[in-house]
Amino acid sequence: MKNSVDTIRLDKWLWFARFCKTRTQATKFCREGNIRVNRKSVAKPNHLLRPEDVLSFTLGKRILIIRVISVGTRRGPFSEAKNLYQDLSSPIKTMRNNINNSTGTRAAGSGRPTKRERRAIDQLNNPFK
Repeated sequence: MKNSVDTIRLDKWLWFARFCKTRTQATKFCREGNIRVNRKSVAKPNHLLRPEDVLSFTLGKRILIIRVISVGTRRGPFSEAKNLYQDLSSPIKTMRNNINNSTGTRAAGSGRPTKRERRAIDQLNNPFK
């Protein structure tokens, strides 16, 4: 199977662009069908991406709309990864105003969290677990 230089697997690109911490997480994320490529739902991690494709997916409580600029050649530092895409979604500030307590922190002096609260905090901090 020959891969063209201007295409890349969806799961690999999500990992290169640092939207997922591991390639396994990226594969699982794709298989769950949480991502759309050019407005079409994709459930296979081997879907080929090309420059100018538009991805839309939710990450935590944010809805991201991303345009692929480059397919990349390796998983480099964040400064390299941010050159792979253009973020078309709305600014973070307006979304943070609509979300209450999105950081998963508690008020000082409120005591230890209950088991239920702890699970909610863990879910906020690590949405792919």
